[in-house]
Parts: sequence; structure tokens; C-alpha cells
Amino acid sequence: MKPGIHPAYGPVVFRDSASGTSFLTRSTMTSDKTVDWEDGHTYPVVDVEISSASHPYYTGTARVLDTAGRVERFERRYGAR
Repeated sequence: MKPGIHPAYGPVVFRDSASGTSFLTRSTMTSDKTVDWEDGHTYPVVDVEISSASHPYYTGTARVLDTAGRVERFERRYGAR
């Protein structure tokens, strides 16, 4: 890697505003806001609207579409062959 052209890569806390959970990970994102983490260190915090803790796909609350009704409507329109 060329020196001096890549952004700094360090620990950052991502805080989910929908569920209130926080994740400590590494990222190139930065923020002016900071938070005191459980290990006693202070890290920059980035607020996100949705994460794996509140996304319907990962939490299992995703809605199931009525695919049977769609198939029947298709067969009525174009005929079952």
C-alpha cells in the first residue's frame, strides 16, 4: 500500500438509534462525538439508523409476501400450461 493516501483505520463505536445497541469495531469513519466504552477507553461514535440488531431480515420480523396469490393471479391471467 502506498503511504499517505489511505484514510486512518481505527476503532469506532456504531450506535443503532432504532434499537439502542452499540458495536465496537474498526472503520475508516470518524466522528466528532465520542463515547466512553466498557473497557474504559474513549472512542468516536457514529449513529446509524439501522443495523443488524434492528433490521427486519436479521431479527426475523420480515413480512412474508403472499406468493400463492401471485401465482394464482398469473395463472388466471395467462392460463396454466
